[in-house]
Amino acid sequence: MDEEFVYRRIQKALENLPENFNVLEEQINLELQVEYFDFSHKMKTEEYRRYLKESDQLFETQTAPEEKKKILSALASSGEVEAFRTIEKYLKNPDSELKDWAVLALQESRMLLQSSLLDEQQVFISTGLGGKGQKLRYFVVFLNNSGELTDMQKKLLGDELAYVMKQNDGEVEELNTMLDFTTAVVILPIKAPLKDIFKSIIDECNQYGNFLQEDMVITNVKRLNPVEIVELLNQQRNQQTDEEEQPD
Repeated sequence: MDEEFVYRRIQKALENLPENFNVLEEQINLELQVEYFDFSHKMKTEEYRRYLKESDQLFETQTAPEEKKKILSALASSGEVEAFRTIEKYLKNPDSELKDWAVLALQESRMLLQSSLLDEQQVFISTGLGGKGQKLRYFVVFLNNSGELTDMQKKLLGDELAYVMKQNDGEVEELNTMLDFTTAVVILPIKAPLKDIFKSIIDECNQYGNFLQEDMVITNVKRLNPVEIVELLNQQRNQQTDEEEQPD
C-alpha cells in the first residue's frame, strides 16, 4: 500500500479524535500488548468470576505467573474501584516478568472506571514507545548524505531539532550521532504534522551544506538498534538499485 496514502489515512483518523483520550505512557512491546488483549478476550465469564474471588493470590510468591495473569485480567475487566486499587497495590512491588502485564491491566481498569463515571466511551491509544499526557513518543533516524557529520553539523542538527520541537509543543529526550546517521527520541502532540515538522528540520539544516538526506525513518513502534537501522538502509539501497535497473 502506498505510504503517502497510509499517512493521509492516519492523519484523518487523528483529526477526528475526541478531546478526551488516553495515551499509554509506558513503553511496552506491541506483541505483549496484543497478547494481553487477546488473552483477556478469550477468558470466559466463569473464569473472570473465579479469579476475582482469588485476587489475594496475586500477592503470594507461590502463585504461578499464568494464574497471576488471569487474576490481573479479571480485575481489569470488573470496572470496580476495589479492583483498580488491587492492581495499583500489586504494581508497587510486581513480579518483574509481569510488570508490563499489570500496567496494561491498570490502564484497562482505569478506562472502564472513567467510562462509567463520565458516562461516555473512552478512547485509548497505545504504541510501542508510549507517550506523555496527550503526546506520543517517536524514534527518529536522520540519514547522512556522506559519512559522519562534522561537529558543526551535529550541533546544527541538534539545535534545529530542539528549536522545532519547542515550536510544536514537543521535546527532545535523546540525541545520538553515529557514522552514517543520527537518532533521536522525541515527544510530540498526537495531532502534530510529522512530515512537515521533520521536513522543515532537514531543509533548514541543508541550507548549510546539504548534509542530510530527504528520506528518514520515523516510528512509534520501538527503538531501532544500529544493526536494525543498517539492515533497513541496505534494504532501501537494494530497492533503489532494483528500480534503477528496471527497463523503461
